[in-house]
Amino acid sequence: MSSDTKLAFSHPSERAEATTPSEKFGLRDRISLRDYITEVEIGAFQQERGHLQRIKFNVVVELETLTGPIDDDVDRILSYDRVTEAIEAELGAERLNLLETLAARVAERILLEPQALRVFVRIEKIDRGPYSLGVEIMREQGGHEDAAVETVEDPHPRIVYLSNETIASEGISELIDDFLVNEIPLIFCVGVADVLTPQTGITMAQRRIDLLAIEQNAWVLAGRDKRCVVVGTRTELDWAMKNGQICVWAPSKIVLDAADSPGADARDARSLAAWFAGQLQALELVIVGTGAPDCDIPTRVI
Repeated sequence: MSSDTKLAFSHPSERAEATTPSEKFGLRDRISLRDYITEVEIGAFQQERGHLQRIKFNVVVELETLTGPIDDDVDRILSYDRVTEAIEAELGAERLNLLETLAARVAERILLEPQALRVFVRIEKIDRGPYSLGVEIMREQGGHEDAAVETVEDPHPRIVYLSNETIASEGISELIDDFLVNEIPLIFCVGVADVLTPQTGITMAQRRIDLLAIEQNAWVLAGRDKRCVVVGTRTELDWAMKNGQICVWAPSKIVLDAADSPGADARDARSLAAWFAGQLQALELVIVGTGAPDCDIPTRVI
């Protein structure tokens, strides 16, 4: 088998490496999704209608090179979840006849991500016989300027601020149950616990201390109900909202990284929750056990 033929049937990651235009762009970072198998109704033949069949995805995304240190920061990289979400969004959009159409739409959706420069998508039908039938495409930024991809709207969560008295109450799990309605994503916010925290005379140092004190209290809530998961990055929040996970917001990273960081004192946790609700374009802000802050998001107090 010639090297060209061998390359044609190799994994997309090897094809990406072999065809990188290094003279122009230099070596690129890549992320890959291998052997993602799901069941879907797809196909142009009548015998394929009304029946699920397994298809396998292999995807490689070439990325814009990061400047500066990554700092182990998930919000600085393209999450693998964005690749699987692109696949799931296109599979859920409508029934398709052609793998070629599906591959192109998945690629175009991935290229909406600002870090993505070029993407290889291979899709194979693996139940049509003692072999695999498939298609592989490559798309890159700017290659299809007229291509239109319908974006998936980010979910609008319900943000619930809990007072310390509420967190400590015997009915906290029942209260959480009450908010699990209509499949609306649920994120809890808390304030500083009723304990002494260190005090300094330096504003930025005190801000970090107060934010960390809120995060300690977030873990207290998570300890009261195991369904609650403490989350501090936007990437993980996005995933959690799309997958039905109950979150407790750990504010340090999002607050300190924000270009429009809230002016409120970090110990004014209700105002911090209101700012956070605005950042996520929340459906509503619910305040439990204390008064309401000024907020542009619909707010109710219970």
